[in-house]
Amino acid sequence: MDLISDMFVRINNAIKAQKELVDLPHSRIKEGIAQILLTEGYISKYEALTKMNKKYLRMVLKYVDRKKNIISGIKKISTPGRKIYVGYKSIPSVQSGFGTAIVTTSKGLMTGEEAKAKKLGGEVLCYIW
Repeated sequence: MDLISDMFVRINNAIKAQKELVDLPHSRIKEGIAQILLTEGYISKYEALTKMNKKYLRMVLKYVDRKKNIISGIKKISTPGRKIYVGYKSIPSVQSGFGTAIVTTSKGLMTGEEAKAKKLGGEVLCYIW
């Protein structure tokens, strides 16, 4: 099972149900994605918690007027069966610059804009807008 896709499905379901919190099983890559979402302003906060010897990640979603979520959409680009690698010159712009691409590089997880600035290519994980 694809853990990152599961994360995005849980976030989308929470947005549709207008939930404030999303709990999901913990992994380092999910925590890295949550850190980018926090830095880019898509979520309010996140924390790694332990309950009955199992770690999980709790994210607090951001809403505008309690009706409209800050996250309009998430699209998974690389899948376990089809990895999408790009050079730094061809990292795509998401929603004409209003969205964010998350890229795994040799220097770690970062946004597409950071990867372009550092001249690093890598695997495009997802687009968020």
